[in-house]
Amino acid sequence: MKNLKILKKLKIDYKYGEDETLVELSKYIDSTYDEHYSKNNFQATEFIIDGGHGEGFCIGNIMKYAQRYGKKNGKDRRDLLKVIHYGIIALYINDMENSENE
Repeated sequence: MKNLKILKKLKIDYKYGEDETLVELSKYIDSTYDEHYSKNNFQATEFIIDGGHGEGFCIGNIMKYAQRYGKKNGKDRRDLLKVIHYGIIALYINDMENSENE
């Protein structure tokens, strides 16, 4: 949230509501840590990443939720938030793998 507060201070005139969307995304991601996906402070995604399948898992979920948008639950914003969240996790995996190869 600290970085989101910095965005507010920059006084950038966002054309597409990016600042508000980042706040919404942050709240969504925070909520996933309280949902059934997190058991005993571990998320299933952590085990998948540790097993070496994280990138494929994330890309698969990005495709799944992107294709589902507008169909299963109509134009559900949560599907788009999930696409972005899995994209962030994929970026984390990319950075983690690149730092291991240095």
